[in-house]
Formats: sequence, structure tokens, C-alpha cells
Amino acid sequence: MALPPDDVVVAALRAGDEAMFAAVLDAWSPGMLRVARGYVSTSESAEEVVQDTWLAVVGAVDDFEGRCSLRTWIYRIVVNTAVKRGVRESRSVPWSAAFGDAGGPPEMPSGVWDSPGRWPTPEGEALAAEARITIAAALADLPARQRSVIMLRDVEGFTSEEVCEILDLTPANQRVLLHRARTTVRGRLAGYFATVKRTE
Repeated sequence: MALPPDDVVVAALRAGDEAMFAAVLDAWSPGMLRVARGYVSTSESAEEVVQDTWLAVVGAVDDFEGRCSLRTWIYRIVVNTAVKRGVRESRSVPWSAAFGDAGGPPEMPSGVWDSPGRWPTPEGEALAAEARITIAAALADLPARQRSVIMLRDVEGFTSEEVCEILDLTPANQRVLLHRARTTVRGRLAGYFATVKRTE
């Protein structure tokens, strides 16, 4: 469901419109969860970050000035919240948990960075699933700033200007981080497909 313009959404949120809040929550929470997961040690912790973010949004929506889009403002809150929680966790989380929970790297949404073309057969669909796992693992191995930039740009669809606003980056730094992240992920994906071809 497409959301109305920001001024309509903000007015509804300020008025306590529960239906609008539910619509915004449904639309943006999955992406917020993926971004938060890049900063914290477990999926449960990322869920708590998103919950804390929504509580902060409800408490601060009256202060929203519209200098950026509402979505950008909310994602900046989720990043700041996740960074703080990640720092706290790094002081107390066992080393073995620092590389993800038992479920492995964060799951990529279907359709994100699938290899070109369709996957019309069961074998092709299995390859697509394996490719997504490879991408998720590559993302998990990236430095946090690179991971954040590539997730916001290539998964969540933010513009470079919005990413700079969310992460407080200069345009040049954003470009460098994105280039390095894409190069790393593409390299891992190319290695995966080379292995698949050798085994065919």
C-alpha cells in the first residue's frame, strides 16, 4: 500500500491516528529491521531496536520539522538507536555471538540482488536462494558503514542524498563506501557463480 504524502502522514500521526501509524509501521518496519540487524548481534536485538525507534518516533513526531522526508528521519533514528545498542552489546556480548545468531546472517528479501534473468525451474529457484544466502553472508562480513550504505541504497532504495542524511556522511564518503561494498558483494557473488559453473 502506498502511503500518502509526508504532510498527511505527519498530521495523522500527530493526531494519534492508529490506522495511519499501523500503515507506516507495516510499510517501513521490515526495512528498518534489516538495517538495524547490521549493527546488533541478534535478530531479537534488531527487533528491539525497531520497537525503540517507533516509540521514539511517537514521542518526537511533534518535533519533526520536515527538513528531510519522514522516512529518512525515521531511518536516521533507527540507525542512531542501533549504533548505541551495538556499542553496548560489544561491551557485553560473548565473542562467539558477535558474528550473528544461530540462524546465520540476516535473511535477504526475495528479489534483492537475484542474478540476472528468471529462475524458472526448481533447480534455478534453489540457485537463487543460494545466491541470496551468499549475498547475505557477504553483507554480514562488510564493515558496518559499508553494510549500512549498501543496505540503504540497494535494498531499501534511498537516494545518495538521503543516505548521507541518515548516516551523516559526505557525498564523497558515501560514494566510496558504496563502491567498496558493491565490489565486495559482487566479488563474492561472482565466486559463487564460478563455483556453480564448475560443478555443472
